[in-house]
Amino acid sequence: MQEIDEQDYFLEDEILEDIADPTQDPMYEHHRFVIHKGQKVTRIDKYLANHIEGISRSKIQDAAEANCIFVNDTPVKSNYRVKPLDIIVIKMSKPPRDIEIIPENININVVYEDDQLIVVNKHADIVVHPSFGHYTGTLVNALAYHIKDSELFKPGDIRPGLVHRIDRNTTGLIVIAKTEFAKIHLAKQFFLHTTKRKYVALVWGNFNEPEGTITANVGRNPKNRKNMYVFPNNDQGKHAVTHYKVIENFGYTTLVECVLETGRTHQIRVHMKYAGHTLFNDSEYDGNHILKGTTFTKYKQFVENCFEIIPRQALHAKTLGFIHPTKNIEMIFETELPTDMLTVIEKWRNYAAGRLI
Repeated sequence: MQEIDEQDYFLEDEILEDIADPTQDPMYEHHRFVIHKGQKVTRIDKYLANHIEGISRSKIQDAAEANCIFVNDTPVKSNYRVKPLDIIVIKMSKPPRDIEIIPENININVVYEDDQLIVVNKHADIVVHPSFGHYTGTLVNALAYHIKDSELFKPGDIRPGLVHRIDRNTTGLIVIAKTEFAKIHLAKQFFLHTTKRKYVALVWGNFNEPEGTITANVGRNPKNRKNMYVFPNNDQGKHAVTHYKVIENFGYTTLVECVLETGRTHQIRVHMKYAGHTLFNDSEYDGNHILKGTTFTKYKQFVENCFEIIPRQALHAKTLGFIHPTKNIEMIFETELPTDMLTVIEKWRNYAAGRLI
């Protein structure tokens, strides 16, 4: 049986919010360690993982790559060997802050709820959990109010009940655990990729084949660590697989269904860009420009009108399936596309029909 690190459950598709940009000043000290005389020589990533509560070794390695870990005032990589009397300092571009989960009466669309879990259809422009710049108004703040008696919603835990996440401007289904048993049970399913997740996306361009699979490692973009990147040689990043099927073709854009076999950060968004089909109006991956089509002024105005209707990446988590923690039955949930996506799809459908006349 595969050995599972419980910490990995919650880090697989997590965005690394707190890595510093080393080109920016100031940087703030978050942790400091003075190594005692009897310390055995050991890798710094291993040492820090054992001395900082709630952090994974892979996250420490990311911090080292971003030049956030200093030994004796010099940035070091994750393979640095800690020695007696070393002074280790971790710096970030954001000041340290304790985040308290404040229950907020925010309207959420509850699709299903019982004593173990809750399934929510997340709307656009809401962050899943508190992070730098988003301390309130998140889905977790809303859930803390909605299910305030849950054993998992305690002050200081910024990810209570979370076993997966979807991006801020992606809409659709997300499941949240209400008990510790449910959290572990569901998290294991996401870790082992046994859940069922289907997304619908509007992307630029036409596909040569009606369906296919994209297999390419995904990791942090070395030049912009806020975004993700496909490593075509699979020599870096994490294994990622996306299956796609064309639903409808509109000439310059295509409606496509994406099924996740793995769940990496921004996986569909970077895989589609890698395949030459950037998501429509995905500003982080240059989808907010006209990538296909004509140079006519009317066409440009048409696309800009569409951008105004859906001011985000055109991506919706439509289907979510998992085994219920206590009922031990498969539960599959479906949601309709949000209004902004439906409106833009209809506009492209009409545009394509007009071009064929």
